[in-house]
Amino acid sequence: MPLGPGLRSRWDAMEYDEKLARFRQAHLNPFNKQPGPRQHEQGSGEEAPDVASEEAPPELPPEEPEFRCTERVMDLGLSEDHFSRPVGLFLASDIQQLQQAIEECKQVILELPEQSEKQKDAVVRLIHLRLKLQELKDPNEDEPNIRVLLEHRFYKEKSKSVKQTCDKCNTLIWGLIQTWYTCTGCYYRCHSKCLNLISKPCVSSKVSHQAEYELSICPETGLDSQDYRCAECRAPISLRGVPSEARQCDYTGQYYCSHCHWNDLAVIPARVVHNWDFEPRKVSRCSMRYLALMVSRPVLRLREINPLLFTYVEELVEIRKLRQDILLMKPYFITCKEAMEARLLLQLQDRQHFVENDEMYSIQDLLDVHAGRLGCSLTETHTLFAKHIKLDCERCQAKGFVCELCREGDVLFPFDSHTSVCTDCSAVFHRDCYYDNSTTCPKCARLSLRKQSLFQEPGSDMDA
Repeated sequence: MPLGPGLRSRWDAMEYDEKLARFRQAHLNPFNKQPGPRQHEQGSGEEAPDVASEEAPPELPPEEPEFRCTERVMDLGLSEDHFSRPVGLFLASDIQQLQQAIEECKQVILELPEQSEKQKDAVVRLIHLRLKLQELKDPNEDEPNIRVLLEHRFYKEKSKSVKQTCDKCNTLIWGLIQTWYTCTGCYYRCHSKCLNLISKPCVSSKVSHQAEYELSICPETGLDSQDYRCAECRAPISLRGVPSEARQCDYTGQYYCSHCHWNDLAVIPARVVHNWDFEPRKVSRCSMRYLALMVSRPVLRLREINPLLFTYVEELVEIRKLRQDILLMKPYFITCKEAMEARLLLQLQDRQHFVENDEMYSIQDLLDVHAGRLGCSLTETHTLFAKHIKLDCERCQAKGFVCELCREGDVLFPFDSHTSVCTDCSAVFHRDCYYDNSTTCPKCARLSLRKQSLFQEPGSDMDA
C-alpha cells in the first residue's frame, strides 16, 4: 500500500533518527555506561532493521502521529555532545589566533557550571593554549650550551621540572618550554632572551681578586649620593615608591630598586665581628650572592679586628686552644707513614685553614661557633688525633719529650694540657717545673753556652 506524502516524510525522519542513534551507539565510550538489554538486542541484529526498512516500511497507526522513544534515547546516549566544536582553537598557528582562542576559552569557563567536569576540561584546554602561546613568544631554538658574558660563565640548564625565577626580569622561568642559563660562578639565573640585557659583572671575579668584607655596619651615604637611582641598574627610585620603591641593602648601605633587591635575608659580617649579632637582615641580590660565595673563605683576622671578642665569647677561646693543639700535632702526621695512609688531616678538609694557622676565621666558622657545632666537631677531631699519637702509633710515641727540668713522669707531648713549650727551641716541660725555674729553658741555656764557647779567642782554644 503506497504511503501518503505526510506519512512518508515522518517515516524518513524516523529512519534518519534511528540511523543516527546507531552511529552514536557505535562511538560511545564502553567504559562510561553499561550496555542495557535493548543495546545488546540491537547490537546482535544491527543489519536486520536496515534490510527490513528498505523492503517493507511498517505502517504507522493513525492515532500515533509521531515516533518517540525516550527510553531508547537515554540508553543510546543521545544526550552526549560528540559533534560540537571543542572549546579553544587548538588548530591556531599564530599568536593572534591563540589569543583569540584563549579569550573564547575564558568566556566558556565563566558560562559553565562551577566545579563541573566540562569546566575542568575547559581549564585544562586554557592551560595548554597559554603554554602554546608562550612557546610561540619564546621559541626553543638551538642555543649554545656555554655563554660567557661580563665574566659570567653561563651553562644551559636541562632541568624542566624545577621552577626558578629570572634574576634579570624577575619573572618565572618555565623550564618545560623556555631555555634558561645558570652562571657557574655566582649562580645567576636568567632566560636566554635576557642574557644580552645583563649589565652586572659576575661577583665570583670580585671574590677571586679582592676577597674582603665591608666591615662598617650599614655604611649609608644617602639617596642623593646615588642621584636617586638604583645602585645596580640605575633605574629611578625614591623612598615614596614613585616611580619605584627604594630598598636599602644592610651590607653595602646603598639603595636598590625592587628588581635588584628582593628582600633576601643574610647574616652581615660587620655586625658579627663587632656586635656578635647573627640576626639576618635584608640585602640586595648582588650582595646576597657575594656573601654566599664568601661564607666559607677565611678572611677575618679576629684578633686584629676586634681583640675584645675573645674576652666576650668564651667559645672562641676554646676554639683557639684546640686549633693551636692541632697545629702542634701536624708535624707528627706529616712524618708518620701510617697517618699519611689513613689521611687523618683530611678530617679537616672542609676547614683547611685550621691546619695552616690559628688566626683566620670564616663567617661559616663563626656561625658554627654561635650554634655550638664547631666546638663539638673540633673536640672530636682533637681526640682522634691525640689517640693516634699517644696510643695507636709507636713511631709517634717515640717522638715524645721528657721534662729536662725534673726528668720524671710520663712522656710529654706539646699539645698536653699540663705542659709548656719553649717558644725558641720547642722543648716541652711540665708546666709547674717550667714556671718554678723562672721561665728559663735549660735547653736554650746550654745552646747559648755552646755559642759562647764557639766565639772564644783562638788562643784560648789552643791552650785548652
